[in-house]
Amino acid sequence: MNTQLNIAVSVTLFLAAAMPLFAQHPRAPLQRLPQTITTSPPSSPQTKEVSKAEISAGIKKHIDSYTRKSSDRKFHINYRGKDLALDLVKVHDDRLSNLGSGKYFACVDMKATNGTIYDIDFFMAGEPGSMKITETSVHKINGKALYNWKEEGGVWKKLRVS
Repeated sequence: MNTQLNIAVSVTLFLAAAMPLFAQHPRAPLQRLPQTITTSPPSSPQTKEVSKAEISAGIKKHIDSYTRKSSDRKFHINYRGKDLALDLVKVHDDRLSNLGSGKYFACVDMKATNGTIYDIDFFMAGEPGSMKITETSVHKINGKALYNWKEEGGVWKKLRVS
């Protein structure tokens, strides 16, 4: 019995000492480094991190530019075959998002001449000062959602509200 206990303790101590070796991540095999080091310019320029303030300024600039060119000084969007003529009420600064890869999201409230409030979602791409709108959609009418957002595998998708 004493021999079995000694063997069990010995094996336990051996395994306890060896566990840190097994717990490490595998490593790449050692490689021989070249004697001279050459450098080359980066293959793509680094993208600047865009702030929420820049996203807000970008959407305001887009809406302002559009309304100055419009004959009635309104922002127009087509919704279900109807042309909506809208005025900017508010940019939802709390919902602005940098989506990465030079893509951004903005949500704004706009008001029609009849008093209806439309929540409009904008997707933009580009650099600050020259962002272009890639998608626009009516998200809510007078606070009632037409769709919601759900993240699936790191991608945001629209879910229709029934």
